[in-house]
Amino acid sequence: MFLLLVAPLLFLASRARAVEVGSEGDIASVDIHAFASQGFIATNRNNYLDADTTHGSFQFSEVGINFTKTVLERLRMGVQFFAQDLGPTGNYNARMDWFYLDYRFSDWLGLRAGRVKIPFGLYNEINDIDSARIAILLPQSVYPLSNRDFLLAQTGGELYGYLKLGGAGAIDYHGYAGTIFFGTTSTPDSPFDVLSLNTPFLVGGRVMWETPFEGLRMGGSVQTLRLDTRLASKKTMKTVDAQIPATLSVGSIEYSAHDLLLAVEYSRWFVKADSSDAMIYPPSPLVTSERAYAMMGYRATKWLQPGAYYSLLFPNVDQRDGRENVQHDVATTLRFDINSNWLLKLEGHYMIGTAGLSPGLNGNTPPSKLDRTWSVFLVKTTAYF
Repeated sequence: MFLLLVAPLLFLASRARAVEVGSEGDIASVDIHAFASQGFIATNRNNYLDADTTHGSFQFSEVGINFTKTVLERLRMGVQFFAQDLGPTGNYNARMDWFYLDYRFSDWLGLRAGRVKIPFGLYNEINDIDSARIAILLPQSVYPLSNRDFLLAQTGGELYGYLKLGGAGAIDYHGYAGTIFFGTTSTPDSPFDVLSLNTPFLVGGRVMWETPFEGLRMGGSVQTLRLDTRLASKKTMKTVDAQIPATLSVGSIEYSAHDLLLAVEYSRWFVKADSSDAMIYPPSPLVTSERAYAMMGYRATKWLQPGAYYSLLFPNVDQRDGRENVQHDVATTLRFDINSNWLLKLEGHYMIGTAGLSPGLNGNTPPSKLDRTWSVFLVKTTAYF
């Protein structure tokens, strides 16, 4: 499988360039971009993201193609089709990753509708664009890959704009509302089968201040949503309805200028659970998780960009003791741009704590029994145009 995927990548990278079908301004013209990635992930202890990383896994690949079109002077439309294989999830099931209609009234006011990317934090909108960042894995405390399917985009509408403030810089703002559609796949370690899962609402926004200092921006994001689910106990087969309201917030600072990137984000997620039958599914009081990272990167040459970050996760701020209640992640990356359409990345992680690990990927061993210190090594190559 690895050779079958990599061979087209090498061919595509040697020839790829952005494609425009039709002449510019022609009603039939369409901009086409695509990407294909193959990765390898291995851990010295504990399975991570995949059920067999302790033996090394090539189940870390993705492919996508997107089309954008200027319909009128101020109206654009776009769509992306995406498929991935990541351990037990994906398995190359192609889906419509995002789509939108975008009408820009002016610089300070625009409207998008469809399945649009969620503007959360600094980098959520590039979570599916490997070529737009140095790291293979964005800091998992704030941008968990396991949550990509429902944190990347929402179905609804978005207002956005860019307000120039003269000598005070500019404000970039986004406000959105809609819903998220989930599959009903149950995890192996869950005591419940998921019979239905929906999101009656999602509301959020992001405001970023582009300061007068070149490359420096800062701001905050917040979103609130509710999950409604019907569960069946695998032990008793009785059903229960649960409501899970959640609020996610993050504060962000980024400096990106003169080949240097510095970024810091601090995030808190607030989650609780209400249940129609406490005997089957006990309700949960409000739980606050704490998430943060500091990251740096540097373009050393045209073809080499090293990067590093430290990421911290506390799933419950009231329970900080024990390996299962914390995860420290020190990561380093080397990005090699072989040409303008082909890149290769090498990345290593040193982990302390097991809070981000799934029992279902580790033989149903609870995180408190998994190895406290462990390492992750990743390789990823991406061709794109």
